[in-house]
Amino acid sequence: MDKDNIAGFFLSGWYVFDNFAPFQVEWRGKLYPTAEHAYQAAHFIDTNPELAEKVRLTTSPREASDFANLNSKYDDPNWKQKRVVLMEEIVRCKLEQHKYVKQTLIESDTRYIVEMNDNDAFWGWGSDWNGENQLGQIWMKLRSEIMAS
Repeated sequence: MDKDNIAGFFLSGWYVFDNFAPFQVEWRGKLYPTAEHAYQAAHFIDTNPELAEKVRLTTSPREASDFANLNSKYDDPNWKQKRVVLMEEIVRCKLEQHKYVKQTLIESDTRYIVEMNDNDAFWGWGSDWNGENQLGQIWMKLRSEIMAS
């Protein structure tokens, strides 16, 4: 893949697209330190609000992720069916709440936006770079919407 034509989360200038990037997100009436916090809280938001709040209050996006993974037995039973919709909802909030993120998305132009995660073939490109890249797909969808308006 030609790195000049991608906006990879870990390439210079594109980190804003990563859920760990330090942009607070107000989602469903609460302020989360990062999009990762909101996404990990979403695992429990409809079924176990107490756990969702514990995720929101973790001190880092890594801690939020680890906490959610350790408590995955309490995930919303429909989590797999809801996760992409919830991720888009959270990413959309991040985009709408931060001018810098929106400007960076516009500047990505026609680049392929990719979550450069070798360990995640669903949200990222996976170890063979042929993963679903669902998070990158969400960002490109939002970019298309902005460019069409």
